[in-house]
Amino acid sequence: MADSTPEDRDEATAPDDTAAADATSSDGSPSSGEGAHPEPAVEPGLAADTDSAADDSDSGDEDSDDADFESHHSPALIATAVALPVVLIVAVLVAAFIALRAPVQREPLALGPVPAPAADGPACQTLLPALPAELGDYTKSTLVEPAPPATRAWQLPDGGDPITLRCGLDRPLEFNRASPLTVIDGVKWFQVRDEVGKTGTWFAVDRETYIALTVPDGSGTSGVQTVSDIITANLPAREPTPGEL
Repeated sequence: MADSTPEDRDEATAPDDTAAADATSSDGSPSSGEGAHPEPAVEPGLAADTDSAADDSDSGDEDSDDADFESHHSPALIATAVALPVVLIVAVLVAAFIALRAPVQREPLALGPVPAPAADGPACQTLLPALPAELGDYTKSTLVEPAPPATRAWQLPDGGDPITLRCGLDRPLEFNRASPLTVIDGVKWFQVRDEVGKTGTWFAVDRETYIALTVPDGSGTSGVQTVSDIITANLPAREPTPGEL
């Protein structure tokens, strides 16, 4: 056998270039094989999709937060916006109702004097204390002093034309044998109309003295009926004494 030279031994022991190339990847990183731990390669498109999914997730969280905010707060805000005007309207209506129900401070009522020779007589002294403070919707009025004797007046809460009562009067000039009479709750009344003043004055003509009740048009009949009941309960009846024709 021929003796090998040192050069031949070096060639035999030197690693093959092809094997080295296989053991190393093109970018210098180790190839697959024992002892190699390659990292998984991520494609550029996949990385972009991952970032986009993360952004979408963040955006979804924000939308969810907005929806939660609206679901928790929007109904309350809407309810407040709707309720506030309603509360204001109710407050205005209540204030208006209270103002309407509040008593109006009326001015004292002035009544002119008329002849009343029996104003201080027993019939008027019995009748006046028995008169009520209210006649239907009309309430007792304060009279300007000095007030005519044996008089009373009632007005609506906001004033206006009064109902007036005068006791102890002389016989009305218009009352005669031909005068028609109206009986209300046991009292015989003779009525005199005032078309200018839009009033009717009822004279009770069957008692010890003459009693006049002046009622404005449109005030109803409750005033005459109430006074008739009081006259019947307190003053005895007698036959009327009309004047001559």
